[in-house]
Amino acid sequence: MTTPSESPLIRTRDLVKAYPMEQGRLVALNRVNLTFEKGEFAGLVGPSGSGKTTLLNIVGSLDQPTEGSAEVLGHRIETLSHAEAAELRSRHIGFIFQTHNLFPVYTVFENVEFPLLVLGMPAALRTQAVRDALDWVKLGDRANSKPAQLSGGQSQRVAIARAIVKRPALVLADEPTANLDAENSRRILETMVQLNRDLQTTFLFATHDDKVIRHLRRTIRLNDGSVVADTSTEPTPQLAGYRP
Repeated sequence: MTTPSESPLIRTRDLVKAYPMEQGRLVALNRVNLTFEKGEFAGLVGPSGSGKTTLLNIVGSLDQPTEGSAEVLGHRIETLSHAEAAELRSRHIGFIFQTHNLFPVYTVFENVEFPLLVLGMPAALRTQAVRDALDWVKLGDRANSKPAQLSGGQSQRVAIARAIVKRPALVLADEPTANLDAENSRRILETMVQLNRDLQTTFLFATHDDKVIRHLRRTIRLNDGSVVADTSTEPTPQLAGYRP
């Protein structure tokens, strides 16, 4: 499976996700039409239950739509087998979650290395890629530490390094700063904006955190599964230097 060079990176057409219930069905996404180009730093914003995580899961090939289509990196998510979806994720998509989900018995280096082991990358290339990723998040000196020896902010930076170590075309971040204070959130966001600039990696967030929303360059607001606003904004002044 290869990554096509043409844009857009993501396109949804009349995307619907519904869950059957005893009386009718629950519609989590209702005819969503969106397009994302390479290099965007965008967010799906809305209250709990608005559909943002559901949309992120479909874009990440973790779920499939009930109706409509979702095309990601040239692949129609609704047509992929489980094996094809897993390959798309392992090669081209990085994930950052609210909880960093590090392996507690592995070192920082081993946690970041794990996606490359799945890809079968040779050892010498893995080592260099992991070192580069840890340097990007300014944790090269903690490579031999265990997760229990890290702060919450450091652990989330390791999760970012793990997400971008394979240099994916797309990183999906679901409430990545929800468990962090304002200062650690700022550092995490600066790291992601700089990676967006340096690697031209597309970042798509699901969030209702104002700390994240202030730094988005595009904000898509969802309510009851529908897109109610789609606006582009300038980065905040303290991050202006990181703009791609």
